[in-house]
Amino acid sequence: MGNTKKTAKAKKQEAEKRRKYSKYKSWFWSLFAIGLSLIVLLFLLAGWGVFGTMPTFEELENPETNLATEIFSSDGETLGKYYNENRTPIKFEDLPPHLVEALIATEDERYFEHSGIDARGTVRAAVFLGKRGGASTITQQLAKLLFTENASRNPFARVIQKAKEWVIATRLERQYTKEEIITMYLNKYDFLYQAVGVRSAAKIYFDKEPKDLNVEEAAVLVAMLKNPILYNPVKERFKENALERRNVVISQMEVNGYITEEEEDSLQQLPLKVTFTPQGHDEGVATYFRVYLQGFMKDWIEKNPKPDGSEYNIYRDGLKIYTSIDSRMQEYAEEAVKDHIAHLQKEFDRQNKSNKTAPFRDVTAEERNDILKDAMRRSERWRVLKAQGKSNEEIVKSFGQKTDMRIFTWDGIKDTIMTPRDSIIHYKSHLQAGMMSMTPQTGEVKAWVGGVNFKHFKYDHVKQAKRQVGSTFKPFVYATAIDQLHLSPCDTLPQSLHTIEAGKHGNQNDWTPRNSDGEYAGMISLKAALAQSVNTVTARLIDRIGPKPVIDLLEKLEIDAENIPEVPSIALGTADLSVFEMVSAYSAFANEGVYVKPVIVNRIEDKNGTILYQHVPETKDVLSKEAAYVTVNLLEGVTQYGSGRRLRGTWATGAEHYKRAVTGYPYDFDNPIAGKTGTTQNQSDGWFMGMVPNLVTGVWVGAEDRSVHFPTLTYGQGATMALPIWGMYMKKVYADKELEVSKGEFPKPENLSIETNCENYGKNQVEEGDSLPDELDF
Repeated sequence: MGNTKKTAKAKKQEAEKRRKYSKYKSWFWSLFAIGLSLIVLLFLLAGWGVFGTMPTFEELENPETNLATEIFSSDGETLGKYYNENRTPIKFEDLPPHLVEALIATEDERYFEHSGIDARGTVRAAVFLGKRGGASTITQQLAKLLFTENASRNPFARVIQKAKEWVIATRLERQYTKEEIITMYLNKYDFLYQAVGVRSAAKIYFDKEPKDLNVEEAAVLVAMLKNPILYNPVKERFKENALERRNVVISQMEVNGYITEEEEDSLQQLPLKVTFTPQGHDEGVATYFRVYLQGFMKDWIEKNPKPDGSEYNIYRDGLKIYTSIDSRMQEYAEEAVKDHIAHLQKEFDRQNKSNKTAPFRDVTAEERNDILKDAMRRSERWRVLKAQGKSNEEIVKSFGQKTDMRIFTWDGIKDTIMTPRDSIIHYKSHLQAGMMSMTPQTGEVKAWVGGVNFKHFKYDHVKQAKRQVGSTFKPFVYATAIDQLHLSPCDTLPQSLHTIEAGKHGNQNDWTPRNSDGEYAGMISLKAALAQSVNTVTARLIDRIGPKPVIDLLEKLEIDAENIPEVPSIALGTADLSVFEMVSAYSAFANEGVYVKPVIVNRIEDKNGTILYQHVPETKDVLSKEAAYVTVNLLEGVTQYGSGRRLRGTWATGAEHYKRAVTGYPYDFDNPIAGKTGTTQNQSDGWFMGMVPNLVTGVWVGAEDRSVHFPTLTYGQGATMALPIWGMYMKKVYADKELEVSKGEFPKPENLSIETNCENYGKNQVEEGDSLPDELDF
């Protein structure tokens, strides 16, 4: 009986337990259903835009991106970019396989198995609260990059953001292939240091194109996807983190079968190496050229709207600009300028130690102060303080107060303490240079160096600056005289003083130029006169032809002659011209009398490769072939036995000042070279124009202020200041056989009627008893 009662009680308890279990089970599934319904409702509401607008179909098809405009050299290298975000898109096929493998192994192992949401990863993240990995897929991360500006710190708001990202992720998966999503993600991610997108990151962190990255380099970039600050390989305090995270990526590649265990072990033993190459607007190659190109693009954009009438934007439209610059020649030019000016600066500083008005010469102490006051008023510091409401007296006083600053020196950027006034003196003490190289037959500008350091000296000395050209102007006078009078290089003129009286050719006073060497005796050939820059001979020539035909020639050569007075003294180079003008003008001599307008852009394409602009050459005849060739022949004399002869052999190697100041000497060129040095009266400007048959290069050296110069011609002449840059540059150019720069003869016109071989010149006439044709009576 007792057993029966016990059994009934047990059955009742079991029934009660089943009832409670059933109740709990019912509650669980009800809650689960409600939770699932809420989640579904959350996604539906997110998809319907209840929590904020969702991207449209068109936005998913063409997500808004800021694409950098890329500048290419003629040999296919990237010279630089214009950007708000330094992003240059790359195609999937240009990504190295190990980069894609490292990305998938580390960020989304089941990437090719899901449709935007990884269910297993989501459950794992929920159960373990993210301690065993997150749940975001590559697609979700792309959705976040494209359509979530900032992740909210509010938990509820972040849940809503996540819901929107999930919806967008599934839409992205329907809209794009897996390969396209990976490409978009890697093109969009910001790796810091203005490296937006994997192509910019590969260039900035490793100075490579993505396709050239090795496994460990690809692993470094993938490691940064977790946190570009915490795992940055450049920041010293985070290098250890970057190394550890890189090795985690490599380990994940082994776990997923992309590399072997042996490869994993060897790769993880490698040190962390980067080749940090910043791509800011102040860094890189051809910086001065890139600024000039901005102006070119601004003008082009104003005249060439998009099909819808809006303007192109070089900072976000992803244009591709294919320039005439050759990256190798640009590099050689920049190296030559840097090496020589850094060397010459030491000598300049040495000579200034005893200069009481340094860095200025030929000025009084009062004039020196006026120069510095003017520089203060034009400075950025003055502008900022004035905008803050400071008085002139307060601003001037601030220029005398010492402060911490970083200054440019040829030994590197230096941290120091000095007054702003002293910093002005420091920067005005630096020598500057301008250099341009051009192919005369096509007009293509191959190298453009506007100064010694763009970050610290913004002023461009190729196109922006105009300086007195000195004797480099004389070939324009000779060319005009040859064209008009049919002169031969062998013809001779007296070296004696020659006066052009007041009232003639626009002279207000008598003009009697003197020769720098004080030599006036005897006769001299035109070739020797130009080689030795004999002023009296040039005066006789312009007296015979007049200054107007010379100015007419300048205008044909597209030199701005508006401010060049029509007087004889221009023959000695009193005009201010730019390196750009001089190189393009001299190119007509090398190009058989045909002027070709300089080219800096060959074509422009949009981001899809559609050609928007194609250069059309502009040419015109300015001289006869004969006159151009004879002018070149005269200029060859300059490098044979004139002021440019140090380009040959080992001339003057024993002179101490050449050992100190002339870099790269001796040059030992033995090929035909036409050239001309130029020096202004107080050594403020040194020039050298050098030509070979298919390359014309001009170099100017001086300082920002004309009162900053060498005290004597020993260092202040063009042959010492500028010619060495040309020599060093051409040695590098000739060493690079791929450039195919000519060492041959200048092309000689058929049926040349002007004699250029002076060995037999005039012998036939002497035998006939005629007067010598090489003694001209002017």
